[in-house]
Amino acid sequence: MSILCIPSINRGNTKNKKGLQYPFHDKIEGMTQKPSPEKMRSVLLQTFDPTEIADKQLRQTVEALLNQIEHLNCVVKDLKDENQKLRDEINRLKGEQGKPQIKANKNKEQKKNYSSESERKIPKKHHKSSKNSNLKIDRQEILKYPVEKLPQDAQFKGYQEVIVQDISLSTDNILFRKEKFYSPETGKTYIAPLPPAYEGQFGPALKALVMSLYYGGNMTRGKLSAFLADIGISISAGQLSNLLIKNSEKFEIEVTEIYKEGLRSSPWQHLDQTGVRVKGVNHTCNIICNPLYTVYQTTPNKDRLSVLRVFQNNQELMYLFNQSTYELLERFKISSLWQNQLLKLPQEQVVRETELNDLLDQYCHLLNSQSRTRIKEAAAIAFYHQQTQFPVVQTLVCDDAPQFKLLTNNLALCWIHEGRHYKKLSPCVPSHQKIQEDFLGEFWDYYRELLLYKGNPCEETQQSLRRKFLLLFGTPTGYQQLDERKTLTMAKLPELLLVLEHPELPLHNNPAELGARTMVQRRNISYATQTSEGTKAIDIFISLVATTRKLGISFFEYIRDRISNTEKIPNLAIIIQEQSNLHSFGLSWQMES
Repeated sequence: MSILCIPSINRGNTKNKKGLQYPFHDKIEGMTQKPSPEKMRSVLLQTFDPTEIADKQLRQTVEALLNQIEHLNCVVKDLKDENQKLRDEINRLKGEQGKPQIKANKNKEQKKNYSSESERKIPKKHHKSSKNSNLKIDRQEILKYPVEKLPQDAQFKGYQEVIVQDISLSTDNILFRKEKFYSPETGKTYIAPLPPAYEGQFGPALKALVMSLYYGGNMTRGKLSAFLADIGISISAGQLSNLLIKNSEKFEIEVTEIYKEGLRSSPWQHLDQTGVRVKGVNHTCNIICNPLYTVYQTTPNKDRLSVLRVFQNNQELMYLFNQSTYELLERFKISSLWQNQLLKLPQEQVVRETELNDLLDQYCHLLNSQSRTRIKEAAAIAFYHQQTQFPVVQTLVCDDAPQFKLLTNNLALCWIHEGRHYKKLSPCVPSHQKIQEDFLGEFWDYYRELLLYKGNPCEETQQSLRRKFLLLFGTPTGYQQLDERKTLTMAKLPELLLVLEHPELPLHNNPAELGARTMVQRRNISYATQTSEGTKAIDIFISLVATTRKLGISFFEYIRDRISNTEKIPNLAIIIQEQSNLHSFGLSWQMES
């Protein structure tokens, strides 16, 4: 067995009185001092590389010890946190206070950043485009040069055009004098009606501005009320609330049409979830989208049944027991005993949730709650895939949360989420830090190769990328935590490499995450909605804001058009259908069929 050689570190190599030389000496304010054992261990770890050990058995032993250091470091951190929580709880039980939650002053550079934007994106040369190329010109004005200041030989050479943007923000309060007639014969009074869209005390332009600022600009009601008062509009808090959340039925119908056409426009859909508060209770906002639309739907829970309800526009769930149901029950590991009991239930018949609960109470009353939930999930999934009211999602682009699994035929996982797992590793051993850094470089190099494949797919490149995947995530590095993470990634090969079969699939779930960020901003600004009606209005109008922006339509103009009943802007579902015909979101699926 070879001897482990520890490289010496010379920091002055000063000698003591006896002439002996210490390789680990530090000079502190002119004095020579032997470093502490902790300092020596730190220096050793900074310079030590186990791959330089020639003997395989010794190298494996040292790597095991280094991994044990990583493991113990994580355990110590967890124990410190748990110990502090227990101390705080003991102090509270004694009537005292726990440790105050005071955030340390840290620079932005010191904060842990798990974003991978800089690693995955290749910097591109910036080309500044014209801001005014698509700008609407409302009027023109010719500016004349003072003739008296011109020299006698000055010649006219045309015009130099300059576009100046401005806005006219003033009240347009109208006093309507409605003719009134009375008929003694009929005993009725006849009054001239108001023009369309002028119901109530506010006109269509004001309504559109208020809704655009509140839903499109995330302005709070308090700030919106103050802004309206500043420009001379008299509106109470109740009137403002009614204007924002009442009479949304027409918009709800259009959002439903948008959702149906959006689901139909591509065989894959993005999906993400974020927490919201409704009447002081935690809820979940589901964001489902593709490049042409975005729809928000709030549900009380975030489980698999809630996602199925979202797929069917938050309608009541229906259940069906057929062959697909029992195949799912096998995957859910429901015992054959209970499956035989379920055969006594109506087969190939759609049942409501109340009916299903009664049937389960009758035939499976000893069933535990978890198995009962799995049975309901399997029956609900079976019904979803055979229903025709809403297009069935074939492939879901999402993270690897358990509630998203088994709902669709295929699952395409987000590569950015996967990369985040590796960036969250915090090795304390320098050699492991170097291994992590090198791996992340290889990870994002592979990601960029997938991007190139999407632009030019071919069979040869597909096979090459599969081999590289196995090599990248199947080769051990010696850093145990990293290798364990790579093993988990290897198990997701079908979901991460589905893009090789369907190049139209996105490699990340950023569109849904950006949609979720909108709800997070609203949560930070307004905290929570107080009524179910307000929550529904938020879902409807935020969906319209996101969809109009994706389609290149002004949300303000859209709202004013709908309130004024001018119908100059076509139904958004029709625009989505026209746009989907211009894009090949599902070409590879069409070739398979």
